[in-house]
Amino acid sequence: MAKLVHSMIRVLDEARSVGFYSQAFGLQAADRIEFPEFVLIYLNDPQSGGFELELTVNFGRTEPYDLGDGYGHIAVVVDDVDAEHGRLTAAGLAPRKLVDFRNGDVLVGRFFFIADPDGYQIEVIQKGGRFG
Repeated sequence: MAKLVHSMIRVLDEARSVGFYSQAFGLQAADRIEFPEFVLIYLNDPQSGGFELELTVNFGRTEPYDLGDGYGHIAVVVDDVDAEHGRLTAAGLAPRKLVDFRNGDVLVGRFFFIADPDGYQIEVIQKGGRFG
């Protein structure tokens, strides 16, 4: 049986990205492996059960990455989506509007999206139901 261990995204500025993920989601650098041409930074938190976000910084890259039309998003679950939306707004991180996602009359989830400094989308979901 396979176990999910990380998802990788390419970022331009290590400090800016690590700072964003720390401020927005409480992720901390668990490991940093530097190679001659790039560095890998692994971010996690105690609640993620070993799953990490791997940031790859290619040295010398100055142009933003083309995220294309295939990238979707990563998602995090929070205890109070309204409070998180307010906190991120107050921090100047510009979360998008809160959405009640429904299938007919059934509430599937409550969420908002926020973009990291490189344009990657993160869905912030209210904990509960499918997203417990």
